[in-house]
Amino acid sequence: MPYNWTRPQTGAERQLHLWPHQSLAPKGYVRFIALTSVLICMPLVPLLGSFLLWGLLPFLLLALFGMKWALDRSRRDHQILEVLTLTAKEARLERINPDGSRQNWKCNRYWTRVEMHGNDGPVPHYVTLQGSGREVEIGAFLSEEERLELYGDLKCAFSR
Repeated sequence: MPYNWTRPQTGAERQLHLWPHQSLAPKGYVRFIALTSVLICMPLVPLLGSFLLWGLLPFLLLALFGMKWALDRSRRDHQILEVLTLTAKEARLERINPDGSRQNWKCNRYWTRVEMHGNDGPVPHYVTLQGSGREVEIGAFLSEEERLELYGDLKCAFSR
């Protein structure tokens, strides 16, 4: 599950950390690039020592580096972290975007409402928090089942 609740030892606050699912772990990334390199080089073995090798090599290297660039870009674009902090009186949501910018929202916990928009939002079962005259999304990058579970967890957390 790409989110978890934490409870620090001091104070009565709880935190919910949410992040997008990363399907390719760093170890798998290295293995994929290495295996792709080996497979790309296999057709070059019969051409060793021939002039044709130098004609094909730039295109194969371009394909390899293009794949690496695409994987790196995908990983960079999914470096999102959302932190929901619940104290006795306040609810704060902070979103750290891939470019390092931060978006903040806070509200009196008593007046905060958790809403789910079935098919009205940009994704099915869109979860939002309402309060202080604003409505903010939470966990839009989660899968549909994870958003349903998140909605139940948030309803339970705010009802306490």
